[in-house]
Amino acid sequence: MQKSNFLFILKSFLVWRVLVFIAAVVAVNYLPLFSDNFLAGRVQNYSKNPLFWGWANFDGEHYTSIAIYGYKNLQQAFFPAYPFLIKFFSLPFGVGLPQSIWTGLIVSNLSFLGALFIFWKVVRLDYSEKIAKLALISLLVFPTSFYFGAVYTESLFLLTSLLTYYLYRKDKYLLSGLVGILMTATRIYGVFVLMMILVDIMQRKLDLKKFVKEKVYLLGVSAFGLFTYMLFSWKNYADPLAFYNLQTIVGEQHQKGIILLPQVFFRYVKIIFLGKVHLYSLQTTLLEVTTAILFVILPIYAYIKKIRWSYVVYILFGFLVPSAQGSFSSVPRYLVVIFPAFIVMAVLLEKQSKLTKSIYFILSGLWLMINTSLFLRGYWIA
Repeated sequence: MQKSNFLFILKSFLVWRVLVFIAAVVAVNYLPLFSDNFLAGRVQNYSKNPLFWGWANFDGEHYTSIAIYGYKNLQQAFFPAYPFLIKFFSLPFGVGLPQSIWTGLIVSNLSFLGALFIFWKVVRLDYSEKIAKLALISLLVFPTSFYFGAVYTESLFLLTSLLTYYLYRKDKYLLSGLVGILMTATRIYGVFVLMMILVDIMQRKLDLKKFVKEKVYLLGVSAFGLFTYMLFSWKNYADPLAFYNLQTIVGEQHQKGIILLPQVFFRYVKIIFLGKVHLYSLQTTLLEVTTAILFVILPIYAYIKKIRWSYVVYILFGFLVPSAQGSFSSVPRYLVVIFPAFIVMAVLLEKQSKLTKSIYFILSGLWLMINTSLFLRGYWIA
């Protein structure tokens, strides 16, 4: 990698960190708390230093709890790799809540910085430096990218999924499979990455019989992370799919079975135009439906422009599977890790005028800062 590109990635990361920090400071000083619920360390600790504790709000509480105490009831929806790393790296400093949050923040931010460098390499496998820059900026200013800097799994999963895919593309199958273990133990979306790789094998027209005989078992190693967690859930909770089945309990908006995409969109039309919601709820609803529309457009555009079929498959499955539970809730967060979407977005933006690109990046960046502010003050975003 050229020094200029290295510095571009590093500077972009630092600018992103400054933006979300400014949003956090503004929120703490001018935005009232939404409630005392879901604040990291509860209100007594949060109120002393919200700029620290606020980054572990909502799911961050569960990850730090698992790291300290192990799994409790209804926490099986959270995969183990991230809290394990938090516990492992915090051991020298004592296993407590402040130490776990500090460790989680370090793991998340370093993982995200590393992910940006691997993302650049992945984009450059197929596209120009200009596309790589647009893809990187598109990811950084996405309205929910602040989760990469929080005590959440997004950054670790993005790093491991990118590295798994990049090593595969470089024909380093064993290393790809080993990194894939961590990937599938971090998020269920790791399964979609493996699907993307299998589709890519067919797209590259490799000798499938030879590949299966000599190499595919190395990629199959990747699934070991998921299978180990399923075995743990089966042994301890008699439910190997607890991570999925608990979704309808921890999120009442989710339903069992499959809900067709038009039905989900219709539900949101009713909420926006017929429901009685306050401004904050309307903002969240608009974020969810706007993200959903974007992720309908992107795979269609990718298909028309003959972008890699494997990318289309990952984008589609990453969007349709969580939406099939009847809601777009959390979808803006789930989709921020689907790196092919930002490559497609960069290809789309590259054809636009400089003014159009500037307007998009500014508006998206402002929405990112708004969402960061809301999250830090206990408002549900995704």
